[in-house]
Amino acid sequence: MLDTPGHSIMINFTSKLGNSSSLGPSDVERVLVPIFDSFILVTGVVGHILVLIIICRTMRQGHGQISGGRTGGIQQTNANGTDVLLLSLSVADLLLLSCLPYHTVAIATHHWPFGSFMCKSVSFLSAMCTSASAFTLAALAFGRYIIVVHPSKAYRWRREGYLKVVAGVLWIPAIVLASPQFAWRTLMSGPDDRESREDLACFNFLSDKDQMTYGVCHFLLAFAFPLGIIVTAYTNIYHFLKGTRQGRTSQNDRLEHYHMQVTQTSALLVLAFALCWLPSYGLMFAQIAESDVVGPLPHFGPFATFARIMATSSTVANPILYVFMSEKFRKELMNLAQGCYGSRAS
Repeated sequence: MLDTPGHSIMINFTSKLGNSSSLGPSDVERVLVPIFDSFILVTGVVGHILVLIIICRTMRQGHGQISGGRTGGIQQTNANGTDVLLLSLSVADLLLLSCLPYHTVAIATHHWPFGSFMCKSVSFLSAMCTSASAFTLAALAFGRYIIVVHPSKAYRWRREGYLKVVAGVLWIPAIVLASPQFAWRTLMSGPDDRESREDLACFNFLSDKDQMTYGVCHFLLAFAFPLGIIVTAYTNIYHFLKGTRQGRTSQNDRLEHYHMQVTQTSALLVLAFALCWLPSYGLMFAQIAESDVVGPLPHFGPFATFARIMATSSTVANPILYVFMSEKFRKELMNLAQGCYGSRAS
């Protein structure tokens, strides 16, 4: 599974109950999860490879395709600035997808066969990419705010390459926030009985208290804080565009339409990210609330599986939204397809 804080806590609770099967993955879940994972993996990898190709083509052609005036400068800012962040976002999603087969095998076989180092590495990479995605989405929202509300500053940022630096720097706090995963994850052997081995306790994180503390910190720093920046940025963009509707010219109409289209696409990216990850964090807080309950723990298995699939689906949401919402992306995708078809025909 993707190493969400909520799922990690569930594994800790399961390991405490020994051979209790009520909290472990059912046979149905162990069959369905590989099917969903295979679909998500193929769709995500193909989608993000297309995104990377198209963004790289756009960045190479950015200066030559658009010329003239204030509008051209803003569109070039988007092509050479924001696209760098979108590139970083796709890289983070691809790295996250690379962890998926390990979790799928662990769920299907109820056994972690990859050793202690891979246990630490996969957990670290999952947490790092999740945080990097959230930070990048926040930077995208802030960049969109600068482009729409302060276009002169946006042009200077593009020219001086600030967003390229930002795209790289965002990975530093993501690495720091994920470092406890590599430092403290342990591989714990289950019972000798092969059918009941709980080697998924690979995801055991020191103690329940430590896991809860880390999960809350991850929620605040890698979800709530970026989401606050995102909501603030798009709220200000909405009010700014609403305030510019009076006394606008035809050129301003085209400019506003462009900004609204790109802003809607960016907002949907953020909404998809929030909806995909909220079930995992909801599960985490539900388990924190139940941690002091005396008696049998509630059955979180089906909801944990749902939360995991939703979190994994976040990696395929971006290319789908690009295709259906971004006119620029659809045009570049058609050009790429026509180019490939033309080269085969010749």
